[in-house]
Amino acid sequence: MIENYLEILEDSLKKKAAVLDEIAAYNDGQELLLKKDSISMEELDANMEEKDRLIQKLTGLDEGFETLYERIREQLLANKDAYKEQIKRIQGLISQVTDKSVSIQAQESRNKKLIEEYFAKEKSQIRQGRKASKTAYSYYKSMSNADDTSFSILDQKK
Repeated sequence: MIENYLEILEDSLKKKAAVLDEIAAYNDGQELLLKKDSISMEELDANMEEKDRLIQKLTGLDEGFETLYERIREQLLANKDAYKEQIKRIQGLISQVTDKSVSIQAQESRNKKLIEEYFAKEKSQIRQGRKASKTAYSYYKSMSNADDTSFSILDQKK
């Protein structure tokens, strides 16, 4: 019976590794989008939504793994030698999953920095646009409030 549970745990870890690979691929795509001169917010949003879906799937796999492991933990610890090979495979998969998780965290950190840089640049451009608009409005307002007599004086000198 425990052998079946161990196979399920192993399968769960393989699925988790596959989902982590997909997330890494989406992170790579996100990085490419963020390095472009003009960023398509629709593409970025679609990328982030897909990553969110994968993260939810990953969370489900984690919860299932933890629940199943807690169910067989005591029996497994009592009979370590009987399941030595399966435990070794599971430990190897856990190591792979951990390495992939660390790599993804590094990717996420780099992408966060790129997003922050992008929004800082956009904020600066918006600020410059507002300043130019305010200057133009002030000029228009001052010209419309200008005394028409000053212009008529120029005309009368002819």
